Amino acid sequence: QVQYVESGGGMVQPGGSLRLSCSASGFTVSNYAMTWYRQAPGQEREIVAVMSRAGDNVVYHAAVKGRFIMSRDSAINTVYLQMNNLTPEDTARYYCQAAWPTSDIRGHIWGQGTQVPVSS
Repeated sequence: QVQYVESGGGMVQPGGSLRLSCSASGFTVSNYAMTWYRQAPGQEREIVAVMSRAGDNVVYHAAVKGRFIMSRDSAINTVYLQMNNLTPEDTARYYCQAAWPTSDIRGHIWGQGTQVPVSS
């Protein structure tokens, strides 16, 4: 059974940093491309970063490029999102998910996410 447990969020001041973790189970993260998403209040969920299956390429949303770093620890089936120089615009709930094929029902499974409020 696919599950995601996101953690590491919390209140942070502008300019601060956080490291989010996503512990996955029910599948092997190194067998799939992995994605970090975020959803701000009243807004659609958006892609923040996508890591290739091989783990050797990450594509970032333009708004976070140069500030966020996505990484993976295959040994513990976990992906990370290092977030630096945070701004109030980064305030959102953050989620991770594997890049399942479009028809795969596992694409409807989400974790609880982790909340990141950025405020002074």
